[in-house]
Amino acid sequence: MRIDFGEPKPLDSLEGLRLHDPASYVEECRHDVWLALRRQRPVGVDEMPDGTKYWSFAGYADCDKIVKDTATYSSEEGTILASVGVGDSAGGQTITLMDPPDHGALRRPLMRTMRQSVVRRRADAVREKVLALIDPLLHGGEHDVARLMRLLPMVAAGDILGIPEKYWETIAFNTTASIAPEDPEYAVGRNVGDTLRRVHHQLFACFTDAIETRRRDPGDDVVSALLGLEIDGRPLEDRRVMLNCYSVALGANSTTPHVACHTLLALAQRPDIWRTVVENPSVIPALVEEGARWTSPTHHLIRRVTTDVELSGAQMAKGDWVCAWVASANRDEQVFDGPYDFDLGRSPNPHLGFGAGAHYCIGAPASRFALSVIFEALALRRVRFEVTGEIRHLYSNWINGITSMPMRFTPGAVTA
Repeated sequence: MRIDFGEPKPLDSLEGLRLHDPASYVEECRHDVWLALRRQRPVGVDEMPDGTKYWSFAGYADCDKIVKDTATYSSEEGTILASVGVGDSAGGQTITLMDPPDHGALRRPLMRTMRQSVVRRRADAVREKVLALIDPLLHGGEHDVARLMRLLPMVAAGDILGIPEKYWETIAFNTTASIAPEDPEYAVGRNVGDTLRRVHHQLFACFTDAIETRRRDPGDDVVSALLGLEIDGRPLEDRRVMLNCYSVALGANSTTPHVACHTLLALAQRPDIWRTVVENPSVIPALVEEGARWTSPTHHLIRRVTTDVELSGAQMAKGDWVCAWVASANRDEQVFDGPYDFDLGRSPNPHLGFGAGAHYCIGAPASRFALSVIFEALALRRVRFEVTGEIRHLYSNWINGITSMPMRFTPGAVTA
C-alpha cells in the first residue's frame, strides 16, 4: 500500500466499503478510509464476500484491548480476514493460533531462543550476514531493494530459527506467496489453488529437512526447541513442528522486509530526515521504531469473541468475528501527535507494528537489530538513495508489502 505524507482527506461516505478487497491496497493509500472510520464510525459491522459479518474497530484503544485480551478475543480460529467465516485448519496448533495458557507452553521455549540476550550473543555473525546482503547498496548503483530485502528476515534470524542457509531464499519467497498467491510476483501456479499447493509443498519440504537435521544435531534454535518440547507429557508431532516453523517464518517474512522498504522509501521522499540520521546516528533506534509505526506491516488482526461482551458500545455475542485495524490504530490522533508525520523525536511511541500482549512478535529483537545494521551502514557511508522506477505493492489486504522498488544508491553523496 502506498503511504502518503500529510493528513489525508477522509472519505465523504463509508457506503460500499470493501475493506476485504486486496486490490484496493495495491495502488492507493488507505489511510483516508481509516481516518474516516475513526471519525465517523470507529466501531461498525462489515462483511466478507460470502456475507459473513465481522466487527471493525479503528481506534487505538479498542485495537490494543482486542489484541491484548486473549481471554475474550481468541486467535485460535484465525488471525486474518481470510479466516472470517471459515476458520484456520491449524487452529490451536501453532504459536499464532493459540491462546493462553496453552499458548505459553510454546511461546516460552521459543522466546528463550529469540530473546534480546540471544540476539546480542549472535550480533557479530548476524551483522556480517546483513552487511553482505546490502553490500550492493553500499557500493552504489541501481538495485531493486524490495527483492533484495526479501531475504533480510532469514539473514537476520535463519540461524536462530535453525533453518539451513540453502533454504533461506525458498522460504523467503514461498512464505509471502502463501499469503499473496494472486500477486503477479508470487503467482507461480496456474491459479490460486495451484500456487498454494506448490509453495506449501516447497515450504514443508524445507522444514522436513530442517527437522531431520536438528534431530541429528540439535542446537540453540527454534527447531531444536520445538523438537525438545513436550505438551501434556508428549513431544510435538513432526507435523505440528512443521506448522510452527511455518508460523514463525511467516511472521518474520511478512514484517521485517516491508518495514525496511517503506522506511527507505519515506527517507528517499524526505531527504531532510535522512540527513538528520546521517549527522546523528544515535537516532537510529528511534528511526526503526518510527519506521515500524509508519509502515504498520500488518493492516489488521482478526480475533473471535469467546463470550458475550461489550466494547465501545458494541454488543458482541460469543462467536462473533472481530477485526482490529492495526494500521488505523497506528495513526490514531488520540495517541500519536502528528500521526501522518515521520517523526524521529516521537516519544513515547507505543505502536502496534510488532503486535502487543501475549502475541507480541517473538522475532522483534532480531528484526530491530537487522534494521539498525542497515541504516547504520548506509549512514556511515553517507549514502544517498532515490527511487528510479515504478514501485509495486503486494496484492494483500493483510500485509503492507512492497514487491518491487528500484532505487539508485550513491555513497558519500549526503552532505552536511
